[in-house]
Amino acid sequence: MTSTRFSLIGDRPPSIRSEHRHPRQFPGRSTSNPNPGPDAPEVDTQPPAIPDEISEIKRYEDFTTIDWVQDAVHEQNYRRAKRRTGGGFWDKEGVFGWRRKVYESYDAGQAWLVVTLVGIAIGINSAVLNIITEWLSDIKLGHCTSAFYLNEQFCCWGAEGGCPEWKHWTSFWLLNYAVYFFFAVLLAAIAAVLVKSFAPYAAGSGISEIKCIIAGFVMKGFLGAWTLLIKSIALPLAIASGLSVGKEGPSVHFAVCTGNVISRFFGKYKQNASKTREILTASAAAGVAVAFGSPIGGVLFSLEEMANYFPLKTLWRSYFCALVATSALAALNPFRTGQLVMFQVEYDRTWHFFELIFFIFLGVFGGLYGAFVIKWNLRMAAFRKKYLANYPIAESVVLAALTAILCYPNMFLKINMTEVMEILFRECEGGHDYNGLCEKKNRFSMIASLAVATILRTGLVIISYGCKVPAGIFVPSMAIGASFGRMVGIMVQALHESFPDSAFFASCQPDVPCITPGTYAFLGAGAALSGIMHLTISVTVIMFELTGALTYILPTMIVVGVTKAVGDRFGNGGIANRMIWFNGFPFLDNKEDHVFNVPVSHAMTTDPLSLPAAEFPVREAEHMLSDNKFQGFPIVDDRSSKTLVGYIGRTELRYAIDRARSEGLISSRACCVFNKDAAEASVARRASLSQARAAETFDAIENSVGAGFVDFSRYVDHTPLTVHPRLPLETVMEIFKKMGPRVIIVEHRGRLTGLVTVKDCLKYQFKVEAEEHALAATSSPELTTLGGHLNGPAPEKLEDRLWRLIQNLARFATGSRFRRPMRPREREQGRPLDVSGILDGTEEDGFVELEDRDERPAGGSLRL
Repeated sequence: MTSTRFSLIGDRPPSIRSEHRHPRQFPGRSTSNPNPGPDAPEVDTQPPAIPDEISEIKRYEDFTTIDWVQDAVHEQNYRRAKRRTGGGFWDKEGVFGWRRKVYESYDAGQAWLVVTLVGIAIGINSAVLNIITEWLSDIKLGHCTSAFYLNEQFCCWGAEGGCPEWKHWTSFWLLNYAVYFFFAVLLAAIAAVLVKSFAPYAAGSGISEIKCIIAGFVMKGFLGAWTLLIKSIALPLAIASGLSVGKEGPSVHFAVCTGNVISRFFGKYKQNASKTREILTASAAAGVAVAFGSPIGGVLFSLEEMANYFPLKTLWRSYFCALVATSALAALNPFRTGQLVMFQVEYDRTWHFFELIFFIFLGVFGGLYGAFVIKWNLRMAAFRKKYLANYPIAESVVLAALTAILCYPNMFLKINMTEVMEILFRECEGGHDYNGLCEKKNRFSMIASLAVATILRTGLVIISYGCKVPAGIFVPSMAIGASFGRMVGIMVQALHESFPDSAFFASCQPDVPCITPGTYAFLGAGAALSGIMHLTISVTVIMFELTGALTYILPTMIVVGVTKAVGDRFGNGGIANRMIWFNGFPFLDNKEDHVFNVPVSHAMTTDPLSLPAAEFPVREAEHMLSDNKFQGFPIVDDRSSKTLVGYIGRTELRYAIDRARSEGLISSRACCVFNKDAAEASVARRASLSQARAAETFDAIENSVGAGFVDFSRYVDHTPLTVHPRLPLETVMEIFKKMGPRVIIVEHRGRLTGLVTVKDCLKYQFKVEAEEHALAATSSPELTTLGGHLNGPAPEKLEDRLWRLIQNLARFATGSRFRRPMRPREREQGRPLDVSGILDGTEEDGFVELEDRDERPAGGSLRL
């Protein structure tokens, strides 16, 4: 059964039909050459700059999708034309052909030059941000009397037995609490004001949007210079304010911004989207490399998470960019310890096989943590979008104030999260004892403090990630995992000391510490990071590069593997993919497989608005462009037979009409023709009509003056990608993932049947998964046990009641009328499913709450 829906080509059903519409009359009509004969010059001679001009226009089309197939074709044609017509200085052979050889060498090495410049810039920026962040974080607690610009670490450099140069603001705990609170609120307010006033795209992490941009979704300004500048300024402020947000996700964003800004200075990348994609992918790898001090992990992160197209040359350039960035960071040595990140650590003891039980437990925690935080953070994002969208600064200030109030009393919450991880990762030997963490008498108080820190930090991450300041989730998740892991490690250590002669601990040596709690913190951090991002290989390599300990590769792999299994059981992808779903971006994840068992005709847009190959009035084409937002139009021989002859994009058609009017005078009744055969037929037909009848009135003269037709055939794609209506939908989705076309035409024996885009595939996917979830809800055990289906709707869960309470409080605070959210069964009975929340850049920002989408992430297998 074929369903009628409309895709990225537009929002509204086709309402323009030239055969059923009278042309509008415009007051300003130009007159020109009345009777074009066969020998009359055509107005559509094509200058060589036309493809470049169209590319320049397309570069600035916001919220559109790049057609990677057409981009590759245009690049090949450009190279061919340049090789054939090159007449510049560097194209001439000269003596021994040195000019061309020099130019070809420069052209070939331009990519490596760009990657080098990008890597150096990312490394320098990261080093500067690290220094500023550490100073701002410490200024909340005290100041250096010898030099105010030094943080606590540099102020106390080399000091033993205390640090007299570093002073707290006062000698009273309560006043220090107030100063801490004041600085936290001030820094958060400044960051939020900068983001709102100058670069709204600088808010958040940016990883979800960058994934879509690398896949071909255009978001103008997201990778611009202003975003880079404001992100770099506001990021240290947001981190130092104490908000439970990290800098690793924003590091990827400012790294990709750096790659985009620098590459625009080189003509090879200015208009070539596919080559720019290589630089953006390499920049993302460098961003992770400088954030974690892990160049190989950065490359694997870019491969595993960011890029849906990763050829070998992109791998090499990503590796080289990450290498240059980490080398620049190491040369600047911002921590003066030789370490690339503060929480780098080394272990000199191995692990025991009986500890695998506890390592698996940490993996289970990581998976459950990721599923829990993702689910509730999506609900918080829905709450924020509905109730707090107009108060971004106030929201950030309130969150910073709440965080400061809750975190200052806890020794593991009031300091910077990177410093917390450095403390928790360390072994107890060697004088690494933070406020009695390693002392046996403080063991149970430390367990309580770590448990409180884990719970509070989890809640703060849920409500803070997504606020309108630069905010990542990598380091907060690692800090949560580290505190939980250290707590488990201390418990295991206490268990061993209580039963040292047990057979369970038989492998422990008598004179060597058997349990190292720091390794549990390290593995817990890896589990939480893997759980929140649903990454495996890159997390394992990142954690290995942080420690340099080969002996802990196997435990890390086990923990990450268990985390991935638990996360897949209770969740539907990492936080980045879920935010893509929440924001409605048209993105197909190439790591996901789908089984629909239906042909593409079930998902395609039927009866799309098509254009006849000849006798289509130019004025009607202008009306059509102004009356709808379709991004392209199939060309048919005529609208009755619908024999497909090509496809023209909206940008090309708009450009063609504007250029025709600017280059010469065309008749007020001029028509478009879209192929050469139709153009020749139009010339012959109008020549015969002009000989048979002469204009007798001024109106007739006015209507016949100028060119009678305009040949747009050079702007038409005469070989669009087409498929059969019975081709499986899964195959069409694989074509979109691997080849990246903007649209695929569906035709049967040459006759236009429909068209399909990524948005059509996602809409059908949402519909199927929502139906599966509704079916699962009606057949759940709660409804079928003891006649439960006869007693009304299913009982609410505790989390549903909590969510309803939060919404009611928000409605009370904003003065809205109370309304009880409909339960799943009520929604199923009284409201149709909404599957149209995919952005194509043309609709208004209409918000749909998560519960109004039938809570598809909770019960379906939604994957984008």
